[in-house]
Amino acid sequence: MITVTNLRKTYRQGERTITALDDVTLSVPKGSIHGIVGHSGAGKSTLVRCLTLLDRPSSGSVVIDGRDLTRVKDSEVRTARRRIGMVFQHANLMDSRTASQNVAHPLELVKTPKGEIARKVGELLSLVGLAEFADAYPSQLSGGQKQRVGIARALASDPDVLLCDEPTSALDPATTEDILTLIRNLTHTLNLTVLVITHEMHVVKRICDSVSLLERGRIIEHGPLQDVVGNRTGSLGKSLMPLPSTAVNQSLPELDLLLVGRSASAPVLSELTRRFDASVNVIAGTVETLAGSRFGRLRVEVDSPRPISEITAYLEDAGVHVEVAA
Repeated sequence: MITVTNLRKTYRQGERTITALDDVTLSVPKGSIHGIVGHSGAGKSTLVRCLTLLDRPSSGSVVIDGRDLTRVKDSEVRTARRRIGMVFQHANLMDSRTASQNVAHPLELVKTPKGEIARKVGELLSLVGLAEFADAYPSQLSGGQKQRVGIARALASDPDVLLCDEPTSALDPATTEDILTLIRNLTHTLNLTVLVITHEMHVVKRICDSVSLLERGRIIEHGPLQDVVGNRTGSLGKSLMPLPSTAVNQSLPELDLLLVGRSASAPVLSELTRRFDASVNVIAGTVETLAGSRFGRLRVEVDSPRPISEITAYLEDAGVHVEVAA
C-alpha cells in the first residue's frame, strides 16, 4: 500500500545544503500499522511533510496504492492529499466549531451535500465513541475526546492511509491506551494502512506490526516487529525491550538473554540449573507478546563450577541469543 523509495529532501541554508532525508526506503503492506521512531531532529517531521506533499521531495518516490504522489501536478495536490488522513499530536481542532462541525469541515471543503455530511459525521462520531458529544465544543472535551474527534475528522474523506504524528504524546497513560486501542480497531474495521510517527517505544510495542528507526534522515533499522526485536545486534530491539546496565555482583558472570518464540516459553533456566549445577539469579527482565510472538529479555547472574562458555553454548543450542554483559 505505501512504498517509499530513495526519498531525499534537502534545504538550502545560506551557502550550506542541509540534508533532512537521505535515501529513505520503506514499505508498509495494506491493513498494517508501521511505526517510525527517532529522536528530535531525526527527520520525522520532514518525512511527514513529504508524505503529505506539504513539501516536495528533492528526489525519490512516494507510492500509495500504485500512485506516485511525487508526480502529482500542483493542481491535483489537494485531491491526492485526501487519500491520507492526518492525526496530529494536539488534535488541532477549531475552537469555534463543535465536534460535529470539526468533523464536517473536510467534507464542506469539497462541497459534499449537507444531507451526506450529516450522515457521514454521525457515523464517524459513533465509530470513535463520541456520538453523545456531537454538539460539544473543544473546550468542553478532554484531551482524549479531542483526539477522537481529530481521528474522526481524519477519516471523513475515506482515506486509504492514516498518518498519525505523535498521536498520544500529549495524553496521560490511561487515555493513551484508549486511543491506541481505537487506532488498532479502526485499522481492522476499515482495512486502513497506518503510519505512526512517534518517539514512544510503548506505542510501537502496543500497536505496530513493523517499525523503522530514523536517524539523521536515514533509515537505520527496518522490519517486522518480530524480526527487529529478535535481532541481537540491533539497537532498536534493545530499546523496545531494555535491560539495566549495572551489575549486581562483579565477581559472577552476567548474561543477557533474548528468548524468542518457543524458547520464551520453555523451562530453559530450570534445565540450565539442573544440567550445570548452577545457581541462576534473574537480575532483571521482561516477557512480552509483540505482534503475536512471545519474547523474553533477561539479565541473569550465573554461579556454576562449569565454564561459562559451556553454559552459553547450551543456551545458544536451545535457541536463546546470549551476550556476556559488559
